[in-house]
Amino acid sequence: MSARPKAGNIRLKRAYEPAARDDGTRVFVDRLWPRGVSKVDAALDHWMKELAPTTALRKWFGHDAARWEEFSRRYANEVRKHPEQFAQLRGWAGVGPVTLVYAARDEAHNEAVVLRAMLLGRPTTPRSSKAAARDG
Repeated sequence: MSARPKAGNIRLKRAYEPAARDDGTRVFVDRLWPRGVSKVDAALDHWMKELAPTTALRKWFGHDAARWEEFSRRYANEVRKHPEQFAQLRGWAGVGPVTLVYAARDEAHNEAVVLRAMLLGRPTTPRSSKAAARDG
């Protein structure tokens, strides 16, 4: 796999927000197209359905913040099943800005957050307070 990109090279943006000149490569990371957004307005460079959560995982999560930690773990496992696409995304981020575009309303609990953490080599779930105290 290619080297880790710089944190500033990986941005997150909702599909309902307008594209900006400094977005760099815009990559849609959902499996379903967002309602009411035209492909022209989305101004996407790539749609990486392979890296989107599976339908089963998406339905199980249901954007329930209480399921966030388990969703993050399961989704990271799904992404690891597509190393070529992940490496391609990491490569784009290694040479310039990449904006991971998603449709979820919740800006803190969505697949783009997990994917960004993975691209940066960071943990995909927050450490529990027990683990932090034990390891601290």
